[in-house]
Amino acid sequence: MTVVDLRECTEDFTADPYPYYERLRASGPVHRVRTKDVDEMWMVVGYEEARQALADPRLSKDWRVSDLWDKEAAHAVNSNMLEADPPHHTRLRKLVVREFTARRVEAMRPRVQQITDDLINSMTDKGSSSADLVDALAFPLPMTVICELLGVPDLDRDRFRVWSNEVVAPTGTEESAAAIEEMGGYLAELIEEKRRSPGEDLLSALIRTRDEGGDQLSPDELMGMAFLLLVAGHETTVNLISNGVRALLSHPEQLAALRADFDGLIDGAIEEMLRYDGPVETSTFRFAREPVELGGVTIPAGRLVLVALASGDRDPARFPEPDRFDIRRSAQGHLAFGHGIHFCLGAPLARLEGRIAVRTLLERCPDLALDPDGAPWEWAPGLLIRGVRKLPVRW
Repeated sequence: MTVVDLRECTEDFTADPYPYYERLRASGPVHRVRTKDVDEMWMVVGYEEARQALADPRLSKDWRVSDLWDKEAAHAVNSNMLEADPPHHTRLRKLVVREFTARRVEAMRPRVQQITDDLINSMTDKGSSSADLVDALAFPLPMTVICELLGVPDLDRDRFRVWSNEVVAPTGTEESAAAIEEMGGYLAELIEEKRRSPGEDLLSALIRTRDEGGDQLSPDELMGMAFLLLVAGHETTVNLISNGVRALLSHPEQLAALRADFDGLIDGAIEEMLRYDGPVETSTFRFAREPVELGGVTIPAGRLVLVALASGDRDPARFPEPDRFDIRRSAQGHLAFGHGIHFCLGAPLARLEGRIAVRTLLERCPDLALDPDGAPWEWAPGLLIRGVRKLPVRW
């Protein structure tokens, strides 16, 4: 099979990968590709094949079972659910899911609304008629929510934002390694402080929680869980809000429809935002434990596999007219939160924050629009996160 070289279109691909995914899907659901960071991997671009890959136990999430990066030492932050397979993944998720309940998330609704109101008040009360929506709302809302949920309201958010951005959208190998090292040290101190002064928050609960057999998280697992919940708990929602608002403001007829019927359309609008231009472009890497057949293609054992969630969600075999943004479509079954045992644990919280943020923003700013005088969009580098660093808007 010919290797598709994506290095020749890096900037165009980052800004708008969908035409490239469309061409790949037209010639097959699975391809060997080369990127700026990886010489060769297998990319899954078809919807059905993506669902199969995300649920296939032969595709491992634990890179330590692969010899592709055998010289890299694992950091404690890597001891998390996202980088584990059953039965280890099953054990970790069981210990967390008992504390990350739907009741706990729903109980946060009034607080999420209050934080959103405060942020929009701050944005609009300064006498200005323009702002960067990422700085004003999309970043501080989920960051505040996840910090309060975990019980770390005094988190150094500016530093953490730099580290987190470097982890999910690396600007270089050394920079990413340094960010992980610094974040690990910071989280170790945070956990130790929480041990000394526990509260009713999620991090304190994770420190003390035990299952029926007395099992609990090890120190490394606690750090890995704090890392995963803090990073995944805000990065994805930042881009759900900013990508979603950008899509609405770029489709006036859809924006008008939503404004005319918030109660009836807001839930569907959030799902279509997730499908149309979701915050996670690809899954994290998987590795074939043995030869795996997908879409008529055999992926050899030991090879790197990447599932293009964004491509699957634009597959016309699953979503008719997939490049059309339509908040009335049935977008259920989209892959924005993944599929299978690694389906996003925080999906209910992300949806809650997205619905409240988008609706409140549009109600408070009835003439909200993209700011034509704002700086050009700067896209997050890499294939993992899909979004802009800043989103200039005016009202």
